[in-house]
Formats: sequence, C-alpha cells, structure tokens
Amino acid sequence: MNIIDGIRFDKGLVPAIIQNYKTGQVLMLAYMNRESFEKTLETGTTWFWSRSRQKYWNKGETSGHFQYVKSISLDCDGDTLLIKVDQVGAACHTGEESCFYREVKIGGNN
Repeated sequence: MNIIDGIRFDKGLVPAIIQNYKTGQVLMLAYMNRESFEKTLETGTTWFWSRSRQKYWNKGETSGHFQYVKSISLDCDGDTLLIKVDQVGAACHTGEESCFYREVKIGGNN
C-alpha cells in the first residue's frame, strides 16, 4: 500500500505537525491536501494548503526560512502527519523560532 492511500484527508485536508528533527521542538501546525503532500515528497521541502488564502504555499518561499524534510510519520488513525524538518531561520511568521511561544499559565492569571 502506498503511504498516501493511508492518509485520511478530512474534507480534503490533513493536519501536519512540524517538528525540529534535531531538538524535538514543535514548530508549527499547518494543513496539507493530497497535492501539497505530493509536492512535499517531490521537493523535499514543506508545502501546505492555506485555508484562508485558498492556495498552496511553500514554507520559506518569501522569507527564505525553508523547512527541509527529514522524515514523515502518519499517526495510528491516519488523520495527522508528523513532519520532522531541518528548519532554516524562524518557523513562525512573527519571527519566533516556533509558533508556540505564548505559554498559558495553569491555575493563575493568563
């Protein structure tokens, strides 16, 4: 079976968790459709489907902060991807290393 046949694209999309392959830090979450997944396999860099702009985008195409794919794993249900990358520069459009830089305090004021 081809790995792409095991992916459950809900309404045409699957969430992709992007993780730094060296440090394990979660960098971002984005969505892929079948074509962006195939472009990722072809090019070795991450491609996503923008739900807001309704178009494909290659991470780093404007910023130069490309993500070079090291491995891709599919979860047990086939409905989420984990993509480990060599991240060049910041992953977040704000300039932060990771999109997950705002911590929520538990049991206190946020």
